[in-house]
Amino acid sequence: MDPYLNTERLTLRRFTAADADLLIELDSDPAVMRYLTGGEPTAPDEIRERDLPGILAGYDRWDGDFGVFAAHDRDRGAFVGWFLLRPERTGPRDEAELGYRLRRAEWGGGYATEGSKALLGKAFTDLGVRLVWAETMAVNEGSRKVMEKIGMTPAGTLDTPPDMRTIEGWEKGGVRYEITRQRWEQR
Repeated sequence: MDPYLNTERLTLRRFTAADADLLIELDSDPAVMRYLTGGEPTAPDEIRERDLPGILAGYDRWDGDFGVFAAHDRDRGAFVGWFLLRPERTGPRDEAELGYRLRRAEWGGGYATEGSKALLGKAFTDLGVRLVWAETMAVNEGSRKVMEKIGMTPAGTLDTPPDMRTIEGWEKGGVRYEITRQRWEQR
């Protein structure tokens, strides 16, 4: 496994074409998909034909510096989920989105915080990023707590996209969190 980044307990690596089943299993859990699709799983064909090819193309787009990375527990070797660090497709390279999606069995173990902290460090020290942002539904307390633990602060509210207006709590909208390199260095 060629690591993109190691933490105390995690190895983050680039996905490969052989990893579709990991993504299918992750996105088949209604609890994992609760605030994304209202609990509806992503169709396996969509993962194989759209999502995974898009992830792989992202490594080329950003010279391997940014993308979506498979996370594995270093001791057990188990797939924990994924982490995302990438600029918007048409946005500046020095502003990156942070994201994560973990298997339900791994919730509450501190992996989201650990992986996110490591990606912030890489973004600000190695990749020349000046701002990292993340978004979630206002009712997604778990993700909001992770963002706050890593030093991000609320930076605005978001309207719920029309395709997400069947999800529990959609009427409360979303929130955007941010942290700048300067604020991260002061922590």
